[in-house]
Parts: sequence; structure tokens; C-alpha cells
Amino acid sequence: MARPRSEDKRNAILSAATKAVATLGVEATTAKIAKGAGVAEGTLFTYFDSKDVLFNELYLDLKHDLRGEMTRGYPAAGSVVERGRHVWDRYIDWGVAYPFKRKAMSQLSISERITEHSRDAGMAAFGEINAMVHQISSNGPLKDQSPLFVAAMMNAIAEATMEFIEREPKQAKRYKAAGFQAFWSAVAGV
Repeated sequence: MARPRSEDKRNAILSAATKAVATLGVEATTAKIAKGAGVAEGTLFTYFDSKDVLFNELYLDLKHDLRGEMTRGYPAAGSVVERGRHVWDRYIDWGVAYPFKRKAMSQLSISERITEHSRDAGMAAFGEINAMVHQISSNGPLKDQSPLFVAAMMNAIAEATMEFIEREPKQAKRYKAAGFQAFWSAVAGV
């Protein structure tokens, strides 16, 4: 009779995978991940059928975590600027607070190991946020670009902002505001 799966072990594996992918990329071994989780490598495969399954579930878990942070307290009735600033601030705060998660998501986002199904599910989770970003960019200089390109632009500016906040934490408020202004100018053309 198979042992029941433990949510704590599953979470430990995902946490170890986050750190391993953040530092080693998708070349991180299942042995390294299992060791970081404090489980046998075989146990890892009790929870995830393969390394690719693990990475796809990790990708979706990270996307879910980020979405939860970005939508916490979301001012749905606010102006597009208020909503945009809210999403920006929450994204920056999440990325600075969880650098391993941010770096792992960055690695997984460009990996061929992530399936189209996982990418679509990850994007779908951000439906309201994507609609808001589309609204912002619909009349700006990026209006004829794909939503993925606009999101990549937002991510690039956000990454620069987070890196500078990590270097100079006392300047976080200033960098966060400047980053938002750069994003807003690039996307909305204002």
C-alpha cells in the first residue's frame, strides 16, 4: 500500500526546486533538489512524475503566488493609473521579498521545459491584470505590439528596478516610483 503524500513534503520539494532553479537554472538536478528538500530522490518522483512535471508545477505555483500578491487589495474600481501603480508596486515588493522565486520564475519562463499548456494557464491567471495592461497600452507607443512583448517590457523595467532596490534598499521608494514612471511612459506614452 502506497504511503499518503504529505503536503509539507511537496512544499519542501517546491521550495528546494525554487532555490535550485534560481541558482543553477533548469540544469539543476533532481538529486540536488531532493537534497535541498531533505528527501530521498525517489521520494521526489512520488510527488512529481518527472523533472519536467516538477518544473511545470513549480512554474504554475510561482505564477499563482505572484498573482495572489498582485491582486491583493486590487483597486478594481480605481483609475487605470491607480490600478497600474498597484500592480507595479505589488510586483516589485514580491520580487524584492522573494528573490529566489523571482529568479526561478525568470529561468522557467524562458525554458523549453515549460509546456504551452502551463504557459497558457500561467497567463490566464493574470486575466484582469493583462486586460488592464492592454487598456494602458492601447493608445501608447506599444499599441501594435503583442501582449507578450508589452509584458516583457514591463518585466525588464521591473527587473532593473528590483536590482537597484536590492543594491540600495534605502532608496526603494524612489526606485519604485521611477521604475513605474519609466514603465508608464514606455507603455502609455505619457
